[in-house]
Amino acid sequence: MTCRPLPALAVAVLLAAAGSADAAEPFRVEGLPRDDSLTIRETPDGAAPALGQIPVGRRVLGFGCTNDTPSGLTWCRVKFGRTVGWARRRYLTPD
Repeated sequence: MTCRPLPALAVAVLLAAAGSADAAEPFRVEGLPRDDSLTIRETPDGAAPALGQIPVGRRVLGFGCTNDTPSGLTWCRVKFGRTVGWARRRYLTPD
C-alpha cells in the first residue's frame, strides 16, 4: 500500500478540530476615553512590557482569559494585527 499525503483541505479540517478548544472569540475595545487605547502586554500583568496599542472601538481576537494573575485582575490573550499578547478583560466587550 502506498502512503499519500493528505490534501490541504483535510489537513486544515484536522487542525481546526484539534484546536477547537482554543477557538478565537471576537471582542471590541470599549470602556476607555474615545481618544485612548488599550495596551497589549507581554504577560498578564500591568507592569509587563507593552507590545502594542489597540484603539477604542477596534476589534480583536481573544483566545481565553484568566484571573490567575499577580494582581488577581482578569486578562485575556488577544491578537490585534500581527501582535499577540495580553489585555485587560475589563475593556473587551464580546462582539
